[in-house]
Amino acid sequence: MKTKISPQELQRLLSYDPIAGALTWRKRTQNMFADGKYSSQERCERWNFRWSGRLAFTSVDKYGYKQGGVLSKTYLAHRVIWAIVNCEWPSGQIDHINGNKIDNRIVNLRIVNNSENQKNQTIASNNTSGFMGVSWKKATKKWYVFIGVDGKMKSLGYFCELSDAINARKEAEVAYGFHKNHGRTE
Repeated sequence: MKTKISPQELQRLLSYDPIAGALTWRKRTQNMFADGKYSSQERCERWNFRWSGRLAFTSVDKYGYKQGGVLSKTYLAHRVIWAIVNCEWPSGQIDHINGNKIDNRIVNLRIVNNSENQKNQTIASNNTSGFMGVSWKKATKKWYVFIGVDGKMKSLGYFCELSDAINARKEAEVAYGFHKNHGRTE
């Protein structure tokens, strides 16, 4: 299995703007290229003319995250940024605090485990109540409230009034340490 590129090598190849949350390609030197069909000097000049100073990691994967290739391997931009800034690869998942998957400012990134990451999600597009964990049960003609914690669904009860159901869900989110952004629409 191919090992990840080192954070130091990433720092040598990429520049990171923490205000914009963007990566750009750094100028490369001739010793970074081997002779082949073209000389290392010509290959270096061509590469720098085409890429040096340009934005890197601009394509978006099927999940909405920026990604790009370095030395023939694809990486997610937010993980590369974490490695560049912290001089080590992240030990867990990276959460985009504000929920915007392409906002890669370091102030918007934090390491979390899967359970913590689940506590900072957007509301599902097929949600009909407008609130996470609140659904109308036709059979009882009441609002059913639930919350997922540590991989298990916990019932919070049935409520006649939507406002009571929403309050029960919000109280549970606080009690179980959900992020304040959890349940946002975008």
